[in-house]
Amino acid sequence: FFLDHKRMGVIYFLLGLWGGFIGLGLSLLIRLNFCEPYYNLVPSEIYNYLITNHGIAMMFFFLMPVLIGGFGNYLLPFLLGLDDLALPRLNSLSVWLMVPSMFYMELSLIYGAGVGWTFYPPLSMQSSMGVGVDYLMFSLHLAGVSSLLGSVNFITTILLNLSFRVSVVVWAYLFTSILLLMSLPVLAAGMTMLLFDRNFGTAFFEPCGGGDPILFQHLFWFFGHPEVYVLILPGFGIVSHICMNLSNNDSSFGYYGLVCAMGSMVCLGSVVWAHHMFMVGLDVKTAVFFSSVTMVMGIPTGIKVFSWLYMLGTSYLRGVEPMVLWVLGFIFLFTVGGV
Repeated sequence: FFLDHKRMGVIYFLLGLWGGFIGLGLSLLIRLNFCEPYYNLVPSEIYNYLITNHGIAMMFFFLMPVLIGGFGNYLLPFLLGLDDLALPRLNSLSVWLMVPSMFYMELSLIYGAGVGWTFYPPLSMQSSMGVGVDYLMFSLHLAGVSSLLGSVNFITTILLNLSFRVSVVVWAYLFTSILLLMSLPVLAAGMTMLLFDRNFGTAFFEPCGGGDPILFQHLFWFFGHPEVYVLILPGFGIVSHICMNLSNNDSSFGYYGLVCAMGSMVCLGSVVWAHHMFMVGLDVKTAVFFSSVTMVMGIPTGIKVFSWLYMLGTSYLRGVEPMVLWVLGFIFLFTVGGV
């Protein structure tokens, strides 16, 4: 078991590639099922298994290992001028926890967990769902512990070596790690309560025992929405760094604006989770609050997009260069997708 950050990053990339191919295979099966509307290539029950594990595989075992574990481990020491991260043994533990986590995710696919990637009760509390649901929740626990350890490592490394006008990528990983530290324990609490409801007779989310299934939705989406920014903030940092290198400037245009925009995304992104829950009967004032704060998120996003476009405008490369086209494609897809 080696401790070198570059090897750790490569292992994360390989694990992410493995998880990505699993998710891709499941999505291809979903699409094949749509080819003939009057004949189900995949039985309806197994189709639910595919939907559940496709979502989990793509989020927790493709995007997070590649964007956070892979790029983060590989790039941060270089950008901070270090030989390695501050806590290499903790880093090694976080990497190797992903292996049993992926194993239990695949085991849940074999046993079947047709509850959807959101695990909403009361469906997920039914014993008929089988042991696959328990395996999948245990897999998420392991992946969550891995991400928490990696976040502690990143925060320690960055805060011990933060310097004047350090790369925007470093700030992006600092904010990403803070978001993970805030949101992952809440998901772990919700999953643990659900496991106890399924196996030990508690009633946290069972209305007959005085529980409330809406509580689980609040716990899940308090993690689920910050997870969106966990996945996109490293991309924001990398695109900012690319734009800076393509431009004729020594540092990013609007450096403090880019950093403060990411900081405001962390703050605002942590208080808008219930916009995923408008159908559960939120009162009007609550719905207005969550809608309004969600719309305010467009301001820091606009700051970043216009800063990128300005840096590309001062670039020494023309629009036909692959690097410029790639960044323009990212900005276009991100803007259109956001609208």
